[in-house]
This record gives sequence, structure tokens and C-alpha cells, in this order.
Amino acid sequence: MASRLRIAAALAVAAVFTAGAMPALAQQPKPWQLDFQAAATPVMESITSFHNFLLILITLITLFVVVLLGMCVVRFNARANPNPSRTSHHTMLEVAWTVLPVIILVVIAIPSFRLLYFQLEVPEPDVTIKATGYQWYWGYEYPDHDGLSFDAIMLAEDELQPGQPRLLATDNDVVVPVNKVVKMLITSDPLGVIHAWTIPSFGSKVDAVPGRMNETWFKATKTGMYYGQCSELCGRDHAYMPISVRVVTQEEYDAWVAEQTAHLDPRGETKKLAQVTAQPAGAAGE
Repeated sequence: MASRLRIAAALAVAAVFTAGAMPALAQQPKPWQLDFQAAATPVMESITSFHNFLLILITLITLFVVVLLGMCVVRFNARANPNPSRTSHHTMLEVAWTVLPVIILVVIAIPSFRLLYFQLEVPEPDVTIKATGYQWYWGYEYPDHDGLSFDAIMLAEDELQPGQPRLLATDNDVVVPVNKVVKMLITSDPLGVIHAWTIPSFGSKVDAVPGRMNETWFKATKTGMYYGQCSELCGRDHAYMPISVRVVTQEEYDAWVAEQTAHLDPRGETKKLAQVTAQPAGAAGE
């Protein structure tokens, strides 16, 4: 009976890692992609909704302008209207083309300000992570777990495992629990340059400025791998500063933290960074 349980547990762990490595479960750019990456946080869901609303609005405005231009071409060309009107003012028309744009801007401004407040107002965090941009890689610290820190270096092509994307996978992933508020403290090496920490599926994009601490937050609602890149031109290897975030269950996160803190030496530095150790009872899934 015990051996059967061990086999079942091993199969569950293997299923978790196999699912996590499959490209279909990872949020990353796709060939011929036209739209945003699928939203994985409430902030990105709001951004996508606002984008779709604006797309409909500007499409209607564009069609309206095209219709007006068509009417001008058809009704007021020299052949159809040989004696043009000499009217120079029209009070109602002038009021309309002043008031309507104001109304449109107010309609846009209300959800825009609401979204900005939602993005910038950081709720009480469950996890805090400090990200520091270097030339040209990212360093991470978990202040809630003294001494837990590591660097994330882009994997070379000959180091990639099956399912890991080129130019996006790193040797160490940022690990966070699902459905928890994660506060990101973003800065840059004091002797370095400006970078930008960006995860499209999270709706997160914050500059990393030397000597300044910026902050953002996200709450991932789906487990899986999420990829981003530095989004600020930062020099020679700007294209080789990927960001990889693994969202796992709370049980897997607790096990990962316990494993990492077990590898801390007396100076409080991480000796070795291991990958997520999945628990049989908490298999990750979409």
C-alpha cells in the first residue's frame, strides 16, 4: 500500500512539472499574435477590458468621420454642387463639435482614472519581492525570508529544457503563490542604468531606476509560467534580460521557501537555488 502511494505521489509530481514545462500552459508571445497575452491578474483583465472599450469607441468615431468625408465628396463636389453655399458660421454645429468631443473625453477619462488608481494603489501584500536590475540580468530578494536571494540569468540555447522558450527562460524562476497579492519593489544597480521590469500577462511594467525604489503589485489567478523582458533600452545586452515567474499553489510555495531557506549559510546567503518541489496533494493546474 505504501509503495502504491509513493508511486502515485511521484506521478503527481511528474505531472505538475510536465504541465508547467509545456508551452501551451506558459504565457509568452505567440507567432502572428495580434492581441495581448492572456490576462493572468485582475489588473491585466481591467487593462484588456479598457483596451477593448477604446477600440470600439475609436472604430465608431473613425466610421463617423469616413461617412462625413464621403458625404462631402458626393454632395459637395463641383459637378453636384456648382453653386456652393457661402455660409461661414453655424451656431448649433459649432456647439456640437465642441461639446461632443468633451463628452467623449469624459467617458474615456472615468474608467481610465479608475484603472490608474487600481494599478497604483498597492493592497496589503502577502508576499514582497525586491527586483534589482543589473547589466544585464535581474537579482531578486525575498525580504519576508531573510537571506533568500538569487540572480536570474538567461539560459543559453544549449541549456534550454523541452518547453522552455528561447531568450525568455532563466536559470532561476521567481516563485510566487497563486491568488496572493505580491508586492514588487523595483530598483537598479546604483552604478548601473535604467531598466524596466515587465510581465505582459500581469499588466506590470515599472522602471528600475538607480537610487530609486519603485513599486507595483500583481495577484496571479492561474498557476503556470509567465515570461517578460526588460522593456527599457539599457545597453548592449538589453535583449538578453528575460524575466520568468512561476505561479504555484500555496503548498508548493511553502515547500519551495522551506527548501531555499534550508540552503542558507551562516552569512545569510543562498548556497543553492532549487526548483519548485511539488506536493502530491497540491498539484498545480490552470
